[in-house]
Amino acid sequence: MRAVLLRLHFYAGVFVAPFLLLAALTGLAYTLAPQLDRLVYGDLLTVDRAVGEPRPLAAQLAVARAAHPEGTIASVITPAGPEDPTRLVLSLPEPGDKQRTVYVDPYTAEVKGELTTTSGATPLTTWLDDLHRDLHLGEAGRLYSEAAASWLWVIAAGGVALWLGRARKPRGGAVRRFLLPERSARGVRRTRGLHATLGVWLAVGLFFLSATGLTWSAHAGGRFGQLLDAVGGRAPELDTRLPGTAAGGRSGHTSPPLTTLPDATSRDGHAGHGAATGGVDGDPATFDAVLAIARDDGLTGSVVLTPPDGADSAWTAAQDDDTWPVHYDRVAVDGTAGEVTSRSRWADYPVPAKLSRLGVQAHMGVLFGAVNRIVLAAVASGLVVVILWGYRMWWQRRPRRADRAAAFGRAPARGAWRQLPRPLLVLGVPAVAAIGWALPVLGFTLLGFLLADAAAGLARRARR
Repeated sequence: MRAVLLRLHFYAGVFVAPFLLLAALTGLAYTLAPQLDRLVYGDLLTVDRAVGEPRPLAAQLAVARAAHPEGTIASVITPAGPEDPTRLVLSLPEPGDKQRTVYVDPYTAEVKGELTTTSGATPLTTWLDDLHRDLHLGEAGRLYSEAAASWLWVIAAGGVALWLGRARKPRGGAVRRFLLPERSARGVRRTRGLHATLGVWLAVGLFFLSATGLTWSAHAGGRFGQLLDAVGGRAPELDTRLPGTAAGGRSGHTSPPLTTLPDATSRDGHAGHGAATGGVDGDPATFDAVLAIARDDGLTGSVVLTPPDGADSAWTAAQDDDTWPVHYDRVAVDGTAGEVTSRSRWADYPVPAKLSRLGVQAHMGVLFGAVNRIVLAAVASGLVVVILWGYRMWWQRRPRRADRAAAFGRAPARGAWRQLPRPLLVLGVPAVAAIGWALPVLGFTLLGFLLADAAAGLARRARR
């Protein structure tokens, strides 16, 4: 089994590590997005002086719509803190998911400026997000990130298993040998020790990033959604039908499937920033009334107010707090009657929905604020170092002769699977097939590795 793991770890490391390197570097860049946003858009994202009481939303919206009459109101986002602006999100007639966000000083009702945003994300954050997600190559580029997430846990688990087997050899200090490199080692042994022990320390973080990344990937994410449907793990929908209206009309832009891919609804896993749904402009004073009703119903912090889709739909108010402890309560409000018609509480979410939502926010570095981003940056940086040490180890293992040296080290010997016990093969093949079905990109690339390896073996046998 060790020989099989060694060959799998070697080939996956050689061919998949470039994708992992890209994912680590682009993810590392994304952890800096909040700081870069403050640096580039600081005059829009903060107010100059937080003095006095905020003006009513009606007054802020009147000034904002006078300056930006284009489009329709998709949502209004109240400030999260005393130094944050009010955000008016406008749906534009242009196709796509781009919106216009107008930033208003809540104390003076002065328009600070506007940005073209994507589900609430600034252009810079959107650019970094797309770089990490698909390298700006669209759907074809998403295969790179899914391949990296699919193989990351395989490579990490294989490396831990291989190093654990070596550390347990009877030479004393097994725990220390497992967690710390050998100080007296030199050459390839030293590189291997550094590569392996750092990988062990990073393993939990790598498993987490792999699992959470796969939940919103293009192909494995679909399988994950089927699993949630099977176990009843979807987030509850918020019913936005007004009393007495016909069936249907559930909220689509305020009640997304929070447990599936974030980019299907928004950049951050929920549609609180107003998906481009062609909202309606009503009486600006209604925003104040709906906000007051939502506050009375227990919604605190930043609240996203979304106008109804039509005459038979209710307003929606949703908490927009992604920092632990999160607040994701939502209510539907009848703007005419001034009452709550439906509620969706975070406490009522199924456990799978909660875990998936929290995992996504932690993966994006927002769940625990700056600490979350620092940990992600450390894991990403460590993964880069592990990959570089792996390639260095491959180069150090190259055969050397008096007249020349090979470019790279030799691959582990072929045919190790033939030595596996038959019961392990009988159980292992269906298990690998099941994993390949659940993670299609992993399955197809693994099949490609096997076919290429078989072809190389046949070619070598023909030459002999």
